[in-house]
Amino acid sequence: MAHQTTTKQLNFLSVFLLGVDGIIGSGIFLMPSRIYAKLGDLSMVLMPLAGISVLMIALCFANLASKIPGDGGAWLYTYTAFGRFAGFEIGIYTWLLGIITMATEISAFVTSLRSVFPSLNDHRNYLLVALGILAVLTCLNLIGTNFMDWVDNISTIAKVGVLVLFVAMGLFFIHPANFSNVTGSLANESPLFGRFNQGFGMVFYMFTGFSFLPIAASKMKNPEKTLPKALISVLLTSATLYLIVQFAAIGVSGPRLAGENVPVAASFFRIAGTIGYDLALAGMLISILGVALSVSFSTPTIASSLASEHQLLPRMLGHQNKRGVPVASLLISCAVCALMLFAGNYLFLASCIVFTSFVQYVPTIVATIKLRNHSKLPQGFKLPGGLTIPVIALMVTAYLILSFSLELIIAGVIVLVLSGIWYFYDDRDRQANGLERDIAEKDRPF
Repeated sequence: MAHQTTTKQLNFLSVFLLGVDGIIGSGIFLMPSRIYAKLGDLSMVLMPLAGISVLMIALCFANLASKIPGDGGAWLYTYTAFGRFAGFEIGIYTWLLGIITMATEISAFVTSLRSVFPSLNDHRNYLLVALGILAVLTCLNLIGTNFMDWVDNISTIAKVGVLVLFVAMGLFFIHPANFSNVTGSLANESPLFGRFNQGFGMVFYMFTGFSFLPIAASKMKNPEKTLPKALISVLLTSATLYLIVQFAAIGVSGPRLAGENVPVAASFFRIAGTIGYDLALAGMLISILGVALSVSFSTPTIASSLASEHQLLPRMLGHQNKRGVPVASLLISCAVCALMLFAGNYLFLASCIVFTSFVQYVPTIVATIKLRNHSKLPQGFKLPGGLTIPVIALMVTAYLILSFSLELIIAGVIVLVLSGIWYFYDDRDRQANGLERDIAEKDRPF
């Protein structure tokens, strides 16, 4: 999952490409084997199913983005519907989502390297390399962002190029006999229902990047029309690509896919030998590292913006040095990222992204219902079917709970409580300095 800096007045094509690049990240390179191990050939059903499910949620975002101007996304919609404390809590989770995404991409990079350096299977070596990459990213952030456009372009070309080449060649190497593990039961004795829940959570993770797109709504041409069309197009395109990649990987590798650490590269090996494997692995590593670098720059900026421009997070997070780097936001972001790397592996971090996204989805969907006929807001993009789409979106988010571990839910509650304590502490600080806590006038829809 990637997040890129946008320019003013984005047209439909620019928004579409931004969205596709934002959704397609490390998941498509590493998840196919994990999902196949859970559900076998049935894993292909999850791609369009998850895409349609996420689309229901994305349409709620599009509806609010067309009503409420500004670069805000979930925290601004929550603030508008439920007040500043709720907006603060979701603002924290917006920031946290960036931090976890950075940790997940770093973990994905090191996980991918295990196929070349088996010593990385040792958790200590894994942590040393992961923390080393984080340290390098921190230093690059302190230097500046002048080279980010170049990094983003290289990352995108590597990612899209490898996937298109794999699909184009892989479809000629499909073996029908490889579609012989319909439900994944050949290697699993656990109930299908539980495996389906886990698999759905994995696939859902591959779509979560869409939530960054509404944040750039004010930079789009005619956002009330452009954003809904772009979200629908982006999600359908991503779901189609995921389905084709999964189909090709199963058709080429068959049951062997379940045990692959880097499934796309391993399947490419069966198509083009060592050259195919090396090409796929190189493209994947460049893509993942590019996303990690991009997110490492955008995440502290999100926190700084919420603090200094929107007056929502504590003031200290908005302070910048002479180079314009939000040092406090950067250091805290990287410290939390380091803790996340200690806390778990790639699959655990991916589930953390789904949970963090879930916390932002619920209030946004409820806000869609609450603000549906608000007299002080424009009608904007009207959801077809009245309340049908928000209700389906709530059902989807409720179903996601089944894919979360109890430990993850408890950790999420702890974050909410701690951020609530931070809110009241910051309130006292603002009162002591004669400052009001409220978002800027430009963010207020009414």
